[in-house]
Amino acid sequence: MVKICHMTSAHAPEDERIFFKECVSLAANGYETFLVSKGASYEKNGVKIVGIGEVSGGRLDRILHVSKRVYEKALSIDADIYHFHDPELLPYGLKLKRKGKKVIFDSHENTVEQIMEKNWIPAILRIPMYYVFDWYQKYVCRRLDGVISVTPHICSYFEKVNSRVRMITNYPILKPLPERTEPHERSLCFAGGITEQWCHDKIIRAMEKVNDCAYFLCGDDDSPYFQMLTELPGWKQVRFLGRVPHEQVHEFLGSCQIGMSVLEYNRNTGGKTGTLGNTKIYEEMMAGLPVVCTDFVLWREFVDRYHCGICVDPENVDAIAGAIRYLLDHPDEARQMGENGRRAVKEEFNWGVEEQKLLALYQDVLEVSR
Repeated sequence: MVKICHMTSAHAPEDERIFFKECVSLAANGYETFLVSKGASYEKNGVKIVGIGEVSGGRLDRILHVSKRVYEKALSIDADIYHFHDPELLPYGLKLKRKGKKVIFDSHENTVEQIMEKNWIPAILRIPMYYVFDWYQKYVCRRLDGVISVTPHICSYFEKVNSRVRMITNYPILKPLPERTEPHERSLCFAGGITEQWCHDKIIRAMEKVNDCAYFLCGDDDSPYFQMLTELPGWKQVRFLGRVPHEQVHEFLGSCQIGMSVLEYNRNTGGKTGTLGNTKIYEEMMAGLPVVCTDFVLWREFVDRYHCGICVDPENVDAIAGAIRYLLDHPDEARQMGENGRRAVKEEFNWGVEEQKLLALYQDVLEVSR
């Protein structure tokens, strides 16, 4: 049996993309699958999770020490293919390659562009770090057996240095439509990161312009940004539920009327081009919700094609308010948009489609070595 080892120094053991999508798919298709990550060792869904123990340091400790521990544990597994998920593991991907292993890098984000927006990096260092990391990432990836990413513009970046680049994006694992319950009040919802990039402040300000409406919000409440949100006048219309367990998110989304996927333009999204690698909009569509979402080129194409929501400028509070008001005031059309979005996920935007690409890449890498 072919032995596969996934490696992550930054993500949780049961990360949605790494564990539930990629590792579980590989195990279900006959690969002996290991995942090296922080935390304890155990087995689940046919995947052998190999923990390196708890980690308590910050970002620098993860880069300098945790990544080395992940590499050493992964090397001891002696796998046929190594598949790593974090940029700090690039040096260890190269080490594995030099030991004669097949190695794949899975780039979830546009890391080189994100350097220019990282507040924890002193501004004076961002430009030199940008160019050094860009050079090093290309140097390593040129020598690997494959590179995966989640959206076209990041794949185009890697295609300049590697001939085996595949776009395997973050479409959701298809689930049954949650049982619809009549909401107690007109409602929008979001489950995920309560961070600036999701424009929650703009949404809450838009809420002030919409009568009789609540914003159901799930996530963590431990950031200065969250505290700022609680001080906005529109916070009184927010129903904050804290962190909702992963397995309950789909049901939660199904209890609301509108899904909010208002993501800011940034370097990781290629500006206004957008990304196919973010799961929020597809999870909301899968739950049968009409979406209010950013007018990215990539998102507008399928939102207009399936007529499953309304695209807005994420900086325009009036446009966000207008989209919310329209969907709430036209419930029959909103319901049809939700059904259209659900159909789009069933036909096109689901993990079953992406799984076949992953399996084909592995087969390709293995055939080259024979």
